[in-house]
Amino acid sequence: MLIKREILEAIRAGDIDLQFRRWTRPTVKPGGTLKTPLGLLRIGAIADLRPEDVSEADAHRAGFADLPAFHRWLATMKQGPLFQRIEVSWGGDT
Repeated sequence: MLIKREILEAIRAGDIDLQFRRWTRPTVKPGGTLKTPLGLLRIGAIADLRPEDVSEADAHRAGFADLPAFHRWLATMKQGPLFQRIEVSWGGDT
């Protein structure tokens, strides 16, 4: 799961606690961690859903200004049969 540096910084600051991914197979598991260039990321609950089920509140929690901004981002992502909502939190420096 690749995450841009500015998103990682916002997760570390506590401003973002959700991520969304579209893929053919998940690369993270609930309860797992992900080593990033800034430190450790904790993976919380993961839920399958349809992109149209993402709420305005979820879009804000993922760092988007609004729901249309989320949909513009989604349109740039590669296609995949699985779309997931992933809770994330900062796990500390490595």
